Parts: sequence; C-alpha cells; structure tokens
Amino acid sequence: MEKRKGTIGRNLKSIMNNEKMENDIFQIILKYIEDLIYIMKVDNNNTFRYLYANENALKQAMLIPEYIGKTFHEILPEHIAVHLQDKYEGVIKSRSVFSFQDRVTLPSGQEVYSESILTPIFDEENVIRYVVSITRDITNRVNENKKLIESTERYKSLVDHNMDAVMSLDLKGNILHANPSTENIIGKYEEPLIDRSIFNLIDDSDVDNFRNIFQETLNGKPSELMECKIKHKDNRNISVHVKTVPIIVSEEVSGIFAIIKDITEQINYHQMMKHMAYFDQLTGLPNRSSLKEDLTNIVSKANEIKQHFAIMYLDLDRFKFLNDTLGHNVGDEVLIQVAHRLKSIDVRGYTIYRQGGDEFIVLLENTTVEKSSLLADMILDVFKMPFTFSQQEYFMTTSIGISCFPNDGIDGETLIKNADTALYQVKERGKGHYQYYRKDMKKGTSQTMLLETGLRKSIERDELVLLYQPQIDLLTGETTSFEALIRWNHPELGFISPGEFIPLAEETGLIIPIGEWVIEKVCKKLRDWKEAGYSDISIAVNLSPRQFQQPGLVNYIERNILTNKIDSNNLEFEITEGAIQDSKEALHTLAELKKLGVKVAVDDFGTGYSSLSYLKYFPIDTLKIDQSFVREVLQDKKDMAITTTIIHLAQSLGLSVVAEGVEDEKQAIFFKKMKCDKAQGYFFSRPINEETVEAHYFKK
Repeated sequence: MEKRKGTIGRNLKSIMNNEKMENDIFQIILKYIEDLIYIMKVDNNNTFRYLYANENALKQAMLIPEYIGKTFHEILPEHIAVHLQDKYEGVIKSRSVFSFQDRVTLPSGQEVYSESILTPIFDEENVIRYVVSITRDITNRVNENKKLIESTERYKSLVDHNMDAVMSLDLKGNILHANPSTENIIGKYEEPLIDRSIFNLIDDSDVDNFRNIFQETLNGKPSELMECKIKHKDNRNISVHVKTVPIIVSEEVSGIFAIIKDITEQINYHQMMKHMAYFDQLTGLPNRSSLKEDLTNIVSKANEIKQHFAIMYLDLDRFKFLNDTLGHNVGDEVLIQVAHRLKSIDVRGYTIYRQGGDEFIVLLENTTVEKSSLLADMILDVFKMPFTFSQQEYFMTTSIGISCFPNDGIDGETLIKNADTALYQVKERGKGHYQYYRKDMKKGTSQTMLLETGLRKSIERDELVLLYQPQIDLLTGETTSFEALIRWNHPELGFISPGEFIPLAEETGLIIPIGEWVIEKVCKKLRDWKEAGYSDISIAVNLSPRQFQQPGLVNYIERNILTNKIDSNNLEFEITEGAIQDSKEALHTLAELKKLGVKVAVDDFGTGYSSLSYLKYFPIDTLKIDQSFVREVLQDKKDMAITTTIIHLAQSLGLSVVAEGVEDEKQAIFFKKMKCDKAQGYFFSRPINEETVEAHYFKK
C-alpha cells in the first residue's frame, strides 16, 4: 500500500511540475464540477475576500465580474453577507471543517436547498489563510426525505387511527406491532401482545383456516377470512373479518399485515334476522320457510340413501271457537303450550314446524308406518291433559293427516298437500284422530279443488276484475263515492261471485295477496282519475277480517298512497264487526289507519255480536246498514225500528250512514226522509266497470 501511494505521489508531483498541465487539470476540475466552489482569502481581522469562484458559483451567486478581492458585504445583500460572515467565522474559531445547510427561494419562486462544506487552509505558521467552500445542491435529497417523512407519518396515522385492529407480523406470525384499536377489539391482555404469536389468539376451530391464508400471504398474495373467531381477553370468542397483506421490501416478503375487523354485532344481527325469517316468533318453532328448506334437503338425502320419512299435518280442533270466545291472548297461550307439549315427546328424529295459525307439521325422518303411527298416538296423548288458563281448565284435541315419502309424493309440496288432504278426511269424520293419505281421498268437491287451484293463479293471469257501485248522496242526488267490488272472471266457469271465492280465499290465506291487489288497483285508479281532473272522488275498499289482522297492512296502504300521490281522504276502508273483536289490536290498527288520513266504515252494521261501546272508542267515520234490514224496512216494523235506531245513533255520534241494498224508489224515499246520508243498491245502479263510471257519473 505504501509503495503504491509513493508511486501515485511521484506521478502527481511530476504532473504538477509541469505548469501548463497543472493549470489545465485545475481548470477542467473547477469548470465542469457541478458543485459551487468558492475560495476566500482570510485577512487578519477575519475579513473574507473572494479569491476564486467557479462558473456554477458565479451564476448561482450572480457575482459581478470585479468580484475578486471584494468582501461579502461589498457584493452581496446585507442579510446574506451577515449570514455567510457568521458561518465563515465559525471555521476560524473551530479551526476545522464546518458544514451548514441553507434554503434559498429563487426569483422563480422555487425553493432550493444546499449544503456547504467550509474547509480551512493553513500556511506554514499554522495560520488560516484561505477557506475553501464547496456548496452542493441537495434539493432532491431534502424533498425525498420530506416525502419519506410524510409517507411515514401518513402510514402511522392510517394505522394508529384505524378503527380496525392492525398488526404487523414477522414471517412466523409473531406480533411486531399492534395499533391502539387492537386492544379495543380483543381487550387488554395482562401480557403484552408484542412477540406473541397471532396463532395463540385464534380460536382452535379456525386455526387451520387462518394458517392457510397466512401461508398464501407468505407467498405474496393478499388473502382473507370472511368470518373467524378470536379469543377475547374476557374468555369469550368474538367474530372478526381477517385480511392478511404481504409486506414486500426489495421484492421479498419481509412480513405480514393482519387487519382485523370486529363483526360480532353484524353476525349477531344476521343470526337474529335469520331466526326471524326461519322461526315462528310466538312459539319459537321453525316456520314454513324453514320447513320448505329442510324438506328440499331431506328429499335429496332420502333419494340418495333410499330412506323413508313421514309428514304429519296437525290442526287444532275447534281452536277458532276458543279463540273467538276467550280472545287472541288465550289463543296465543294455547299455541305456545301446544308447541311445548309437542317438543316434549320422547321420540328421536322428528322436527316440529308451525305451518301457520293453529296448524303444525311434524317431519319424522328414517321411519316406517309403525313408527309413524306410534308418534301419531303419542301426539294425540299429549292433548288428553287439559289446558289451564286463569285457573280454568279447557280440553282440546288435534286432528292429524299423514303422508309418506316416496309412496305419497316425491317432493315436499306434494307431500304436504296430501297430508292436508288426509287431515281434511279426519275433520270430516269426527276429528281427534289420524289418517294416512290414500290416493282415493279427495279434499272437498271437485268444484272446490278447481276453484282453489284457479284462485292461486288468478292474479298472475289477470282474471280478477274490479267493479264500482255508486253511493248516492240522498240530499243532493250527486255521486262522488263508490264501493269497489271484486269479481273473478274464471276462464272456464265465467264470472264468479265473491260469495263463492272469498270464503275460500280466507281459508287458504289467498285473501292477503288478493286484498293487496285490490288496494293497489284502487289507488292507481284514484291516481288516474285525479290526473284526469276528478280529484273529489272517493272509493271504499272492503278489508276481510284476516286481512285486517295482517301485520304490515297499514304500511302497505301508506306505500300505495305515496307511490300514486293520491289524497288519503279519498280512500275508505270497510271492516266488519267481527274483525274488531280483539279490541286492543283493532284499536291500534284503526288508529294507524286514521293517521294516514283514510276513512273507516263499519260494514253490515248490526249483524255482528260486538258491544256497541266500540263506537265510542274506535275512530270510525261511517256506519253501513246491512241490506238484510233494508230489504224489509217498509214491511217489517222491527227492521224499521233497527234501521231508524242505527241512523239516529250515527247522527248522535257524528257518523255518516250508508244504506246498502236499496232496490226500489219507496226505500230510497224512506231513507232520504230519515236523513240517511247515502244509499247504494240496484235501484240506483248495479256494480259497473270504470268506463261506465266515467261516462255516467263524471262531469265533463
């Protein structure tokens, strides 16, 4: 090494002895170097004079041509001169290399950063005679550092203030860092999380799943677990969503980010919604939706392993009588106790579902006729004990229809239908026992079967028709209100009266979609008439008892009113006295209807058995006198007395009165004389279609 240095030294000395070569090398270095180079001469009083500046230095400092021999204060602005004087004096005091950084704003507004290194040059007497300044532009470096710092701060802010838990892990899964939200989610453990394995936090049931996504992320791919259970500090599990992201440095995975979101509340909400969708809220039993799904799976399984199962369709005998007599609260309690008794039967492999109302379905898997009969007998036995309410005993029986897979059907719908048919036979033959389905069984007449089948498809086939019967104002003779009456135009049987198909619709539950169809059609027709300029027309719609008790009825009516932008007081809903037997529920529903602004009428008034006290408490607008009183009002003194009493009662309570079934002029004159508000019947008009309404009753 020393030999090499000696050789280099001799070569340099040889070059430097050549004055021209030395000068050329010196000029090349100073001319083409990008740094700014200044050589300052130091006077005795620490005055610094320019001795040399390379071309870049001259341009940057904008020195005048006569700069040599000048001081800072003679050439530069005062604040710059003072600044440089101070820095150079630092070199004299320290007698060593001194560096500092500056920020300069150029005339263009651009900010540049520089770093200057001041090096003292000593003479033979160790006195500083010169100071060499080398100034380098470090703007790019400073800006990169700024970006790095900003990026680091952004990352830190993103992680530290993230509502989710964010942990950085090494390649073995050990926790290197965890943000504050981590403790908020999993709790604060007594031992710190740092250096603990994240696998220790994962519930045993999900460790393998987490290990799979961890390994996938080690290979450079982000991955996630939609649901994973993590151990909380309080010895409970919480449900989380986990995402793993690789930390890649120099194209190598150096670690993993684990981002953990607490979804416990969301999972609980979904479970609650699923429970509400698949379980009956009153009895807690699986409902019809659950039965449908389970049957699909069981049929598939039974087909695969050639297994038999049975469907038992249960119906409580005389439940409607008990419900009507003692009220819905007692009826609900009966259903709860029935469900409890059915669940208590000590037989394996059966599931109980509430089909609806007082109907239950029992599904018995992997069975034979003997086993099914045994379970049916046990079900009948649990009804032999009385039901007790308010220290009063009540006895009730059940009827059971049974169908078996695959003999009685190869799909769930057929099996339920055939079990229902067998149940119908039990009801027809004395109730309180069970029957297996046979192919020769028929539920009801062929006409009833035809009607039920057709009724289920009547809406989608557009077979239902609305007619409108005018209601005449007996004082003015004008007609501004109509009652909407439904008819069914059967493709084979022609027009069918409501008296034939409405009871069937009530029994089968089809009254709900049919009733909704009527409400929707009436609201649309009111909208059309309003847009045509007939905004003072009102239409009355009949609500069946089952429809009136249907949850969501008021909301459905409100949606149709808002969708069609009609005036709510143009709608009137007619209910029967029987529909308001449960006064508490009825009062609530009526109050909600009145909030919408619709009118409420009691149809067939006087034919029911309800107490007249409901007229005092219920928000009712109109009483409709049943046509059974109107028909003989002029011949039967009792009918006249009842009719007259209803009119006077309504007038005293501030209610309107409508007489139904007025068929001749004398009846019309009577009701006008009695100051009945309105009348409807064949004397004025039969139910007519909308085109006839518009042609005969709307003012042009």
